[in-house]
Amino acid sequence: MPHVILEYTDNLSEHVEMQGLLKSINDVLIERNDIFPTGGIRSRAHEVKYYQVADGKENDAFIHAVLKIGKGRSEEEKQAVCNRIFSVIKDYLEPYAKDHYLALSLELVEFQHAALKKNNIHQRFI
Repeated sequence: MPHVILEYTDNLSEHVEMQGLLKSINDVLIERNDIFPTGGIRSRAHEVKYYQVADGKENDAFIHAVLKIGKGRSEEEKQAVCNRIFSVIKDYLEPYAKDHYLALSLELVEFQHAALKKNNIHQRFI
């Protein structure tokens, strides 16, 4: 953990380089390796082909980000990382938003129960 999942409308595909956005988000989480182990970070983006935004009369776009984390971080830590990730997304999409309608959102999901996991990637960062 953490995992970041982006859901984005397909009309962004030709304008926004999603791999670069995912790297920028990962960089934020890596900066906070005091609370998020680098070996547990996973980010991915899913293009949405079927969607309806607002009244459907414009070529509106959206990105909805979900940050999934395990329990154990303070409210201040959670708020700070959410603010930082959202800022990175806004800044990355600013050139697009200057000429297009765009909605951005970020949701934090904190697991309340233990998750089953096995990950030997952590060994690289010890």
